[in-house]
Amino acid sequence: MNLAEILSDAAARAGERVAIKLDDFELNYALLDQVAMRVAGLLRGRGVNPGDRVALIVPNVPQFAAIYYGILRAGAVVVPLNVLNRRREVHFFLQDCGAKAVFIWKDFLAEAQPAAEELGCECLTVDLEQFTQTLMAAEPLEQMTQCDAQDTAVMLYTSGTTGTPKGAELTHANLHTNCVASAELFALAQEAVVLGALPLFHAFGQTCALNTCMYAGGMLTLIPRFDAGKALEIIQRDRVSVFEGVPSMYGAMLNAPDRERYDTSTLKLCASGGAALPVELMRGFERAFHCKILEGYGLSETSPVASFNHPDRERKPGSIGTPIRGVEMRVVDVNDQEVPVGEVGEIVIRGHNVMKGYWGRPEATAAAIRDGWFHSGDLARVDADGYFFIVDRKKDMIIRNGFNVYPREIEEVLYAHPAVREAAVIGLPHPEYGEEVGAAVALKAGHQATPQELQEFVRGQVAAYKYPRSVWIVEELPKGPTGKILKREIQPPGVS
Repeated sequence: MNLAEILSDAAARAGERVAIKLDDFELNYALLDQVAMRVAGLLRGRGVNPGDRVALIVPNVPQFAAIYYGILRAGAVVVPLNVLNRRREVHFFLQDCGAKAVFIWKDFLAEAQPAAEELGCECLTVDLEQFTQTLMAAEPLEQMTQCDAQDTAVMLYTSGTTGTPKGAELTHANLHTNCVASAELFALAQEAVVLGALPLFHAFGQTCALNTCMYAGGMLTLIPRFDAGKALEIIQRDRVSVFEGVPSMYGAMLNAPDRERYDTSTLKLCASGGAALPVELMRGFERAFHCKILEGYGLSETSPVASFNHPDRERKPGSIGTPIRGVEMRVVDVNDQEVPVGEVGEIVIRGHNVMKGYWGRPEATAAAIRDGWFHSGDLARVDADGYFFIVDRKKDMIIRNGFNVYPREIEEVLYAHPAVREAAVIGLPHPEYGEEVGAAVALKAGHQATPQELQEFVRGQVAAYKYPRSVWIVEELPKGPTGKILKREIQPPGVS
C-alpha cells in the first residue's frame, strides 16, 4: 500500500473536482495528482530511493500537498518541519533524520538553506514560477511505489518540551487507517469544504484536514497564517462546512469584533484538539455560530487521533469522548494498573494509530511503548460511561504543599469570568510550599478586570489550596505554530 493512493484514487473518481484552494488559486484532483507524479519523478531522477527521508519546509500553500504526496509516491519518507525553525534547529532535524533532500519555500531559504548545505542535503527551492518549470522538466513517475503497510510514511518530530525532539515514525497503515476513521467520524463526503487553518506540517492538520479531505474527495481551502477575520471571510466566501482548530482559534473567531457581519451559516461541524477546550468557550462559540464542536484527543505518536466525541452519540462538555474505531484507551497508575472509575491516572493507548517508534531512539521507544501500550504523559479520568476527561499533562501538574493542583481546573473557572479571553495556569517556585499557583490572563477587548478581582473570583469556587496566589494581566499569551498556548514560555512579572 501507499498513503499517496488516497490522492490517486480521488483523482480517478472525480478528477475535475477542486481538491485544494488558496484564495483565487485552485487545483483539481487530476492536476494535483499529476504534479505529485512529477515531484516523485524529480526525486527519483535525483537519486532519492524508497525509504530515504525528504524534509518539507513549506507553509499552507497548495504546493505542500503536491510535494507531500509526491514524496510518498516515490516511496520516500516525508519529514514535515515547522517553517519558523531557525538555522540551528533545521540543522538538527535534517541531521537527525539523515535527510537526502529538502524542499524549502522561498521565504524561508535564509534560515534553512545554509543548514542543508552544511550537511550536503540537496536543497529544492519552492516558489510559484521556477519550481513549476523544474517540475515540467521532470519525468513523471506514473507508477505508484508500493510499500509495506508497516514502512514509515511520515516522520513527525515531537515538540521537545521535555528534552531533545524525537522523530515519531508513522507508517502507511497508521496514517491511512487514522485518515479513514477520521473521515467516518466527521461524515466527510465530496460535498465537504474544509477550512485548512491548522499548519499542515502538524499532525492534526495533516491527518484531519489534508489526508481526510483528500480521501473523501472534498475541497480543502487554505489559510497560510491563521487570522480570525480572514478565517471568517473564507467561511463565507467558500461556504465552508467543516472547521478544525485549536481552542485559541475558536476564541479568536468568537471574539472577533466584526464576526456578525459574516455569513457562517454553512458551517455544520467543528473539531477541536491540540489542547483542552474550555467549556465556556465551547458553549459561547456554539451559541454564536449555531454549529456543533466535537472535541477530541491525540498526539503525534498516535497519527494523531485517539479519541473523539462522536456526532451520533451523547456529547459530554469537557470530555475528549471515547476511543475511535480500532483504538483502545485506559487510565493507569504508576505501576501500569488500571485505576477505578473517576480516579486520575495516565492515559495509555493501543491500536492501529500507535507509531512504529522514535527514529533512532530504541530506549525512548521502549520507555514510551510498554506491553503494546503507548504512554501519553497525559492525566485523565474515565466516567462510568467510558468517556475520558483530560485533567492535565503530567509535567504541568502543580504540587503545592503536597497537594496536586491541575491547571486545567483553574483555567476552566477563569474562562467563566466575563472579562477573560484566554488564561494559562502555571506552577511558580516557592521556598516553603515547593510550588505556588500562578495565572496569566488576557482580557477581552473592551473589558476590564484587576488581578485581585480575578483571584477572588476563583477563590470563591475552588478549595483554598488551589486558587492562584499570583495573577497577572498580559496582552497576549505565547503560542506555538498551531495556536496552542506555550506554558513554558510564560514569564511571571519580574522574571526575565
